[in-house]
Amino acid sequence: MPSLFQSADLAAIQKRLQSLRPDSKAQWGKMDVAQMLAHSQVALKIAVGDMTLKRGLIGLLFGRLAKKKLTSPAPFGRNLPTALEFRVSDARVFAAEQAQLLELVQRFGTRGPAGAPKAPHPFFGPLTAAEWDTLQWKHLDHHLRQFGA
Repeated sequence: MPSLFQSADLAAIQKRLQSLRPDSKAQWGKMDVAQMLAHSQVALKIAVGDMTLKRGLIGLLFGRLAKKKLTSPAPFGRNLPTALEFRVSDARVFAAEQAQLLELVQRFGTRGPAGAPKAPHPFFGPLTAAEWDTLQWKHLDHHLRQFGA
């Protein structure tokens, strides 16, 4: 599985992010490309410690089960449910959102396993550094595939 903690994989994700254009069209889902970039930042803001969310009842009940499925090698499926805190429906500026996401990806990747959060994920609960990495990579890959990148 690719890893944002590996420089070649980090560079590949960054290149895919840089290949997006303001007029890139989604192959599924409701977000436009700028909204997707903003949405993708939320997971990384949690992963780098810029944002914290409380663990909800749904996560407590189903988080461990979902974690097993979503940290497996299979790519994320289309149209998965999204937590309210991750939803972006307002208009966004593509260049600003792209630059911010690139910065967050770089920060997460270069911190490496030692920089992974120690606090539990708000939905999945306790995660290892490898699980944080897998979830970040798979989430980015999912949305890059959504926009053909």
